[in-house]
Amino acid sequence: MRLLLKSLTRIPLPLMYAFGWLIYFVAFRMLRWRRDRAELDLGNAFPEMDAAERARVLRAAYRNLADTLMEAFWGFGASAEALTRRVAFENPELVEQCIAVNQSVVLLTAHYGNWEWLSLAAGVRFGITIDVVYQRQRVEAIDLFLREARARFGSRFVPREEFIFDLMNRAGQPRAYALIADQTPKHKNDPRHWTNFLGQETAFFKGAGKIAQFLDAKVLYVTMRRVRRGYYSVRLSVLADPPYEPDANEMIVERYARSLERDIRASPADWLWLQNKWKVARPPEQARRPRAKRT
Repeated sequence: MRLLLKSLTRIPLPLMYAFGWLIYFVAFRMLRWRRDRAELDLGNAFPEMDAAERARVLRAAYRNLADTLMEAFWGFGASAEALTRRVAFENPELVEQCIAVNQSVVLLTAHYGNWEWLSLAAGVRFGITIDVVYQRQRVEAIDLFLREARARFGSRFVPREEFIFDLMNRAGQPRAYALIADQTPKHKNDPRHWTNFLGQETAFFKGAGKIAQFLDAKVLYVTMRRVRRGYYSVRLSVLADPPYEPDANEMIVERYARSLERDIRASPADWLWLQNKWKVARPPEQARRPRAKRT
């Protein structure tokens, strides 16, 4: 299986796009893979859109996902120069300033644009080890292939269940951590931050703020804009800077949610609607209580 996956990284990108169109057609038109769920979520998030506009966004989202998958395989075999031509960083000095003073940095991004190219291009651009927290794949051969391919330019992928040990074991060392922070906390014991996101009560992981507090790190939000097919622009923005107050964790996650919401509203087809962000409902006992009216 690993040999088969590696062979896909040698296929020219135009041909990969052709395969991607076939994947889109089968998943969207024939199998309707997760389509009902995505249609419901899109309708709840953008009630102001008419049916025709939501249908157009959903088609574009599936096409973008197919392109992202094909681009990921191509990127796993691409040269540093090829990635640099296709992924431009608008303001890399925000990370470079942290590197210069040995300050840790936490990079928060999402399933938006091409998150696979983002980690590869960041490794090329900054020349430092970026620790990326990720969820293991169930099939060991696929997991090993992905870890090796994603780490080609210096990134280091840390399984989610090993993250706390890794964090504590390297305490005191300046480093860069990257998290795709729009994933949904599914386990009951996962600490959750609830907020109104795209018009719906939504759960986010609280870990990003805790990591920043532990490392005394600057927190940067990373947005990846699709310029045109196969070309992206990355912009960094500061979410938080130390020293931190005790309740900074909630503040950091809330700022992240607002930044991501802004990006999705600007280009909804670039977000991964198929992940079912609202699979977890807010418990009734944690529901927001209306504020009492002043008398």
